[in-house]
Amino acid sequence: MTLAHSPSRAIDSAGAVLIAVGAVLLALLTLYLVGFDQGAVSRTGMYMHELMHDGRHLLGLPCH
Repeated sequence: MTLAHSPSRAIDSAGAVLIAVGAVLLALLTLYLVGFDQGAVSRTGMYMHELMHDGRHLLGLPCH
C-alpha cells in the first residue's frame, strides 16, 4: 500500500494570494517611481525623473 501526499488547497490558495499581493505591491512601487518620484525615494536627484521621462509621457502623467 502506497501513501500519496496531496497538498492542501488552503496552502495553494494562500500561496496564490501572497503572489498576487506581491505583484500588486511591485506594480504600485513601479507606478510610484515612474509617475511621482522626483528624487525623494531614489536619492539620485533628477536622474530617476529623467530616466522615466518618456514613460511619464506615455502614461499621460504630467512632469513639466
